[in-house]
Amino acid sequence: MRDEPRSGCAINAAVEALGDQWSLIVLRDVIFGGRRHFRDLLANNEEGIASNILANRLKALVAAGLLTHEPAGRGRKGTYSLTEAGIQTVPILVALGSWGLRHRPTTPELSVRARLLEEGGPPLWADLMDELREIHLGIPRPHPERPRPSRLLQEAYLRAVGQNKKNPREGEDAGV
Repeated sequence: MRDEPRSGCAINAAVEALGDQWSLIVLRDVIFGGRRHFRDLLANNEEGIASNILANRLKALVAAGLLTHEPAGRGRKGTYSLTEAGIQTVPILVALGSWGLRHRPTTPELSVRARLLEEGGPPLWADLMDELREIHLGIPRPHPERPRPSRLLQEAYLRAVGQNKKNPREGEDAGV
């Protein structure tokens, strides 16, 4: 990854850091899947990322300042954490998910979170970013009385999966 963007254009600079499909998928899995270890990211990736691609993208995301990596100690796994810049990709990922809902084929169980984030709007995204700051940066949530967005998203996903198992032909409405 280059230290300097090819031009001074803000869109170009962002695309150079985030424009690779695998980088966005890795960020998605860390942000929305709570995956912080190499093996977890590899084994639970819906799209089947190869180990060499994952290793390369993790290095690139660390180099770009979106993730940090705490190497594995004796008897421990190496842990990836979001930086503030990584946390601030939440609205970008939400926008991509919203576009995907409208313009690409999706499944109810894998799109239900995108729907919930779209419907929840900026207040839900802010709460999610606060929760990520608490998990990854150790900064307490300013509103601990509010439900954790990760729990809301997980519960919606589990409901969609459960509905699809009961009524696979009616599953198209499960994520709404």
